[in-house]
Amino acid sequence: MRHLRVAAALAAALALASPGIAAAETPSGPPSVGAQQQSLTWAGGWGASVHRASRTFQPNWSEQGFADHTVRQVVRLTDGGPAARIRLSNAYGATPLRVTGATVARTAGGADVRPGTVRHLTVGHHRSFTIAPGAEIATDAVLLPVAALESVTVTLYFAQPTGPSTFHWYANTDSYRATGDHRGDHKGTAFTETTQAWYYLAGVDVIKVFPRRTGVAAFGDSITDGYGATPGAYSRYPDELAERLRAVGRPRAVINQGIAGNRLTGDSPLFGDKGISRFKRDVIDQPNVGTVIILEGINDIGMTGADVSADALVAGHRELIRQARAAGVRVIGATLLPYKGSGFFTAGGEAKRDALNHWIRTSGEYDVVVDFERATASPTDPDQMNPAYHIGDGLHPNDAGYRVMANAVDPAAFAR
Repeated sequence: MRHLRVAAALAAALALASPGIAAAETPSGPPSVGAQQQSLTWAGGWGASVHRASRTFQPNWSEQGFADHTVRQVVRLTDGGPAARIRLSNAYGATPLRVTGATVARTAGGADVRPGTVRHLTVGHHRSFTIAPGAEIATDAVLLPVAALESVTVTLYFAQPTGPSTFHWYANTDSYRATGDHRGDHKGTAFTETTQAWYYLAGVDVIKVFPRRTGVAAFGDSITDGYGATPGAYSRYPDELAERLRAVGRPRAVINQGIAGNRLTGDSPLFGDKGISRFKRDVIDQPNVGTVIILEGINDIGMTGADVSADALVAGHRELIRQARAAGVRVIGATLLPYKGSGFFTAGGEAKRDALNHWIRTSGEYDVVVDFERATASPTDPDQMNPAYHIGDGLHPNDAGYRVMANAVDPAAFAR
């Protein structure tokens, strides 16, 4: 009987969700779908923090944008459901973004998708749609059952020039480009160009039945974003954490909202809006997020031209805590990892890091503390990362280091 009720509720949601979702410029709220307000809710299955077009350390297509191009992007979900929607962002666009057509499908490998799984995406039941400058939209719901830890492929076709694109520069996995309209192709043969970035893609949401706010947002910089992890291996600490929680019987979405190079207190044309500014969009407004892990501040300490005091870093963390608590989101504070031996390191910076970590551990202002510093420190020098855990730069973990970080998070920190 319960399965019949769920099926009926899902059918109603798919019938009713599309107009409401298409009309929403802020698709995260209200979270309930259609008439089934108490039973069906959108929840984030995957997400990425977007920023303005820029020339970064890796080649990307953001500055020139797209014209008569199809862009195919692969993401792995950390939660699943019987239906999905895609969120697209033109947050940093100066002109309206015309999406000529788009599809979503199950990934087969590389740029290939599984035959029979391609679904055309619509907004307001139209296959072509426009996203206003500064806006984010969600597509109508599509009946594409997806499982946690399964990959889906989102394909966007732009017939007209887009101009510079809102994007996420460090995807740590390949995205693909083809000339012409190839949104429905099963084979990826036409997709001969690659970069490791995501374009316009802000989230993949799934429908949950009788949900609670169990989603987790991992908020931070390159160490959250996963710089140094093996490309395409899904070995960043948020990926590893999602797998661990599922293995111990506490499954939940873990949405990676890191931006490599990001700072807590300072904007950057390359590395995104400062943490205290983007926190609402990237955490509070994410559907069904109930907990956030905050790991932010090392770039404020180490970047050339950044002269931020320990008191200013504490004030920044307090502002994030304030925003989270006001929205009813549980806050977990993470200590900054050791960085002695990196190009960032100075004695003055180390004093600031020590002071911030001491405050995170002892102030009692966070609901829970996860001690990434002690988990990753060298056994012979606590100010240095264990050589077995970093990529050789003394700053960024490798796959083993990211796994250690995930293992340092107590599953009991997340309420059932």
